[in-house]
Amino acid sequence: MTLDDFRGVAGVVTEPLSALAERTGISPNQLSVLSLVFAAAASAFYYLSASRRDMLYAAALMVLLNAIFDAADGSLARRTRKADLKGDFLDHAIDRYADMFFLGGIIFAGYAPWQVGLLAIIGVFLTSYIGTQAQALQMGRYYGGIMGRADRLALIFLATLGNAAYSDSIAGLPILGWVLVATMISSHITALQRFHHIWQKF
Repeated sequence: MTLDDFRGVAGVVTEPLSALAERTGISPNQLSVLSLVFAAAASAFYYLSASRRDMLYAAALMVLLNAIFDAADGSLARRTRKADLKGDFLDHAIDRYADMFFLGGIIFAGYAPWQVGLLAIIGVFLTSYIGTQAQALQMGRYYGGIMGRADRLALIFLATLGNAAYSDSIAGLPILGWVLVATMISSHITALQRFHHIWQKF
């Protein structure tokens, strides 16, 4: 079970936001684009944190806002009956760019060796690809595995705050560096779990 299984709980935050967006005429796709803006800002703050540790607090806020707006776009689409394949496609594309911004910012700030970062990004993209491939095969999108996107964002958010409060290395890496290691390992395990689950459906 992952945090993706508790998406309904996020409604406490996303429903009021989507209601406000509906009243102001903001579209679901515009909320999706705003979530990407927050992800890009987070990447910039991570990069700046290499010389200014306090930038990590700003990065954490951007990660949180990305997660909220990413969830709210779907909520708004359902409220306004504008949920369609075009919006779903845009949402998935933006999520992948957001993943790249988060991980890339952490990597370029030097929190872990680039090799670890590269393997983490590959794992995250494979996890997403295999999940959406199930949808392409008419099996429905599959979110299973030990590390879904919601889990990853929660981990990055908490680790960012932790690294802001405690910047010393632990066994050779700062907290954000270990999060990249954890992401690298768990994402590849998740990809294999999803592959196995989908393969069994044939």
